Amino acid sequence: MIPPNASLVKYDNPVLVSRNTDKKTPRARALKVSSPQPPDQGPVPSPPGGKKGAVPPIDAKAAQQTDEILNSILPPREWTENGQLWVQQVSSTPATRLDVVNLQEELDRRLQQRQARETGICPVRRELYSQCFDELIRQVTINCAERGLLLLRVRDEIRMTIAAYQTLYESSVAFGMRKALQAEQGKADMEKKIAELENDKRDLERQVNELKAKCEQIEKRAAEQRAVEEKKHTEEIQFLKRTNQQLKTQLEGIIAPKNK
Repeated sequence: MIPPNASLVKYDNPVLVSRNTDKKTPRARALKVSSPQPPDQGPVPSPPGGKKGAVPPIDAKAAQQTDEILNSILPPREWTENGQLWVQQVSSTPATRLDVVNLQEELDRRLQQRQARETGICPVRRELYSQCFDELIRQVTINCAERGLLLLRVRDEIRMTIAAYQTLYESSVAFGMRKALQAEQGKADMEKKIAELENDKRDLERQVNELKAKCEQIEKRAAEQRAVEEKKHTEEIQFLKRTNQQLKTQLEGIIAPKNK
């Protein structure tokens, strides 16, 4: 028989329930191994020597109630081996101070053996401390069921809080991944837009250079044309001046003989 993974919670010896695994598993409380109780036939006579050996019915009822509470808090473990169904219930034996010391030593040993991290998030450390807390709940429940149920509420609240933080962490990680992907996609789009703007800039610079060249050519052509026109105008003025001088000379030559 190979029991399931070892736990810090103390369990009774495994019990063979059925050889046919297809049968429905009985309830955990019905699987509790106990000595057969004889039918109620009236008060049981006290043994010779006093009432110290007798078990009061109230104590038996309280023990049964404690077993039921233990089974509800820590359900029995079940596993199948070679077609046989085995069940192992949590122990109802009260714990001593030595058991607590051994529990602490076993916890430290398993933390070191499984190389649990001392700080940060560590599933191994969380699992071992959860088992240790369950064992403490078992020990307390045996002595005081109400205190055990209160510790059960504390344990469930802690687990619910951890689950909420885990969900929040997963949601934040997913949100961060989405933002990172969006930023990466936005970066690619921005780089594409920058490349397009750079191409537009180069085109505009080319157009500016072409227009400057055209302007220089126009200015040069205009300057040449202006120089030609100025030269032509100057030649015409000189020609007109010479013509005017010649005409004046001729006119003076004609007027002078008449005066004599």
